[in-house]
Amino acid sequence: MRATAPARAALFKTRPPLNISRAAFALGARSYASKPQTLKERFAELIPLEHENVKAIRKEHGHKAFGPVTVDQVYGGMRGLPALLWDGSVLDAEEGIRFRGKTIPECQELLPKAPGGSEPLPEGLFWLLLTGEVPTVEQVQALSADWAARAALPSFVEELIDACPSTLHPMSQFSIAVTALNHDSAFAKAYQDGVHKKEYWEPTFEDSMDLIAKLPNIAGRIYRNLFGSGKLPAIDPTKDYSYNLSNLLGFGDNQAFVELMRLYITIHSDHEGGNVSAHTGKLVGSALSDPFLAFGASLNGLAGPLHGLANQEVLIWLQRMIKQVGENPSDDAVKEYIWSTLKGGQVVPGYGHAVLRKTDPRYTAQREFALKHLPNDPLFKLVGQIYKLVPDILLAAGKAKNPWPNVDAHSGVLLTYYGLDQMKFYTVLFGVSRAFGVAAQLIWDRALGAPLERPKSYSSEHLKKMFANRS
Repeated sequence: MRATAPARAALFKTRPPLNISRAAFALGARSYASKPQTLKERFAELIPLEHENVKAIRKEHGHKAFGPVTVDQVYGGMRGLPALLWDGSVLDAEEGIRFRGKTIPECQELLPKAPGGSEPLPEGLFWLLLTGEVPTVEQVQALSADWAARAALPSFVEELIDACPSTLHPMSQFSIAVTALNHDSAFAKAYQDGVHKKEYWEPTFEDSMDLIAKLPNIAGRIYRNLFGSGKLPAIDPTKDYSYNLSNLLGFGDNQAFVELMRLYITIHSDHEGGNVSAHTGKLVGSALSDPFLAFGASLNGLAGPLHGLANQEVLIWLQRMIKQVGENPSDDAVKEYIWSTLKGGQVVPGYGHAVLRKTDPRYTAQREFALKHLPNDPLFKLVGQIYKLVPDILLAAGKAKNPWPNVDAHSGVLLTYYGLDQMKFYTVLFGVSRAFGVAAQLIWDRALGAPLERPKSYSSEHLKKMFANRS
């Protein structure tokens, strides 16, 4: 029998605070339950509490305005316009991304690790995104097992992927496969059957869990069809999500690559709600499209050159540099190449960010990984050399408010080092990661009854009339 709201609230108050050690948290969890509490059970407890929280915020602050809308914002892609609710993460111009209030270093420290590993497990990050809480090791292991049990693809989806021509971009194949999973959507069926809107979150949760669970099989099948060989290995129910993804790609025997995937998925999982892939998923989901359709739309946005292809462009730029100045260039040669890029009317890929005004903490996390695992790699050394030179040049050229590197300046170099050098596939890995943030917010949107998004638009002529008699 489901607990009443007061009972759930009482249970919530008994849970240990988040700043205690993971070991103590795990011990406390075992003291009140024979099995670790599942993510769905914990989420169900939080819904009534969050309803009250939202109600209180709207009652106290609902009439208040923050941030005017300018005509430049209307023409400039709504840049910086405060208009979305997104609980999973907030991007601060100075601090960088925080996942439920926690920095990337804090997540690396607090989230459970795989046995023998040092990077956070993405399962723990998803738990954090959805609940705001750090899970126990046992809870994360149970989530790994749940995703492994859900990982199989319908046979017709496998056939769809296999039927795609090798000339079709991996992201197009990815989007097709994810969209086709709509065939078995629990939410679509429940909606047709007349489920009450207060219960929308439950089939949305199930679809989101299925979506995340099946992405490694989709990505692995696409990769092997295009770049690999041999039969796809089975999902190992005793292993974590990142290991199974790595194994499907053919890198399961490389522990360092598996660790890289754990870090990669964690830091690429979410980045506020205003970026194209996140906002698209939220927008399409607001129409009550199921998670497969909503995330398929996200992928189509992520595939755009101005969003998910940036790490690919960084590698292309680096390869052109090496071809022109050699593998161990002097600082002067690198400076000359950077200036030639700018004078040619192009940008230095991987530098600058729409919000950040400092080095992206995601870049720093990857740099620290490289210093630990591949300190002598020539391409990594070149990236470090560029890191020392580009900011001053960009400032001198007046080309960027933020001359510091972002996440894309480093990720492709790490993947290339371990042999995954097929750049067209990089955005697929980004897509696997981004599902975590999009799905977590979509579940909350359904739990809180978020409305259909419908911002107001104006024509250029109407804007001129609005300001005709204003100074």
